Amino acid sequence: MVIRTVSIRERLLGFLLPAAALVAIGAGSLSLALFTDSATVDGTFTAGTISLDPSDVASLSLSSGALLPGDVLTDDVTITNDGTAELRYSVSTASTNADGLALRDVLTLTVREIDTTTPGTPCNDFDGALVVAQTAFGASSVGIGSPAAGAQAGDRTLAAASSETLCFRMSLPSATGNAYQGATTTTTFTFNAEQTANNP
Repeated sequence: MVIRTVSIRERLLGFLLPAAALVAIGAGSLSLALFTDSATVDGTFTAGTISLDPSDVASLSLSSGALLPGDVLTDDVTITNDGTAELRYSVSTASTNADGLALRDVLTLTVREIDTTTPGTPCNDFDGALVVAQTAFGASSVGIGSPAAGAQAGDRTLAAASSETLCFRMSLPSATGNAYQGATTTTTFTFNAEQTANNP
C-alpha cells in the first residue's frame, strides 16, 4: 500500500482555486449592477420636388388653319413652378415636314417677356424684354436655353411656387412664296425643368 503525502503547494492550490472562482463569480455579479441610460432621436427626410404645371403650359395656342403671308399669331403662356425647390427650365421645339413643303423653314418665332407697357394684358403690346429673336422654326432650331444638365446660356430660373409669363409670336413672313400654299407643319414645344441646387 502506497501512502501519498500532499505537499503544502498542492494544499494551497486546492484552497486558492475555489476562492478565485468565487471572486470571479462575485465580480461578474457586481458588473451587472450598473446605472445606465440611453436616448434616441428620429430624422425625417422628404425629397423636394421639381414640377412645371402642365395645364399652364398646355394653354399655349399658336395653331391656325388658314395662314396667309404677313399673318401673325401671338399668345401668352404662364410657366409655373409647382415644386418645393428652385428650378431652371428650357424650351425646345421640333417641327414636322410630312408633306415635304418645308413650311417649318419659313415660319418664324419670337419670344418676349410679359409686356412692359400693359402687363395686365400680357402680350398685347409685345414689348417685353427679348428672349428669342425672330428665328425660323426649322426642324428644331428654336429654343430657350438648353435641356442639357447644368446651367446653360438662356436657361430661365423660377423659385419654388412662383411663375412667369412669356409671349410667343409666330409669323408667316410677307415674302412667303406661292409654293407654300396648303403646306402644313406641326411644332411640338417641350418645356424641360431641372433643379438648380447642387447642379451648377
